[in-house]
Amino acid sequence: MNTMYTNVTRHRDLIKTVTFAVMHFTVAFLVTWALTGDILIGGLVAMVEPAINTVAFYFHEKVWGCVKGNTAPLHIHSPG
Repeated sequence: MNTMYTNVTRHRDLIKTVTFAVMHFTVAFLVTWALTGDILIGGLVAMVEPAINTVAFYFHEKVWGCVKGNTAPLHIHSPG
């Protein structure tokens, strides 16, 4: 495998993960704050849940990157 391609892919995966994390932290904070009215609880939930979910997302992407043929279009067959 081309080293340059691998480095670019890893860099892209890292950037994608970080931007996902920022979005997720923001959404978690705003939703929790809106539901509870408490900034502290919103902040705590926004730090814990997205941090765990971001790590899970990174490995989820790695697994899907290993799935063969994952770029094939989805065909939905209707009966009859």
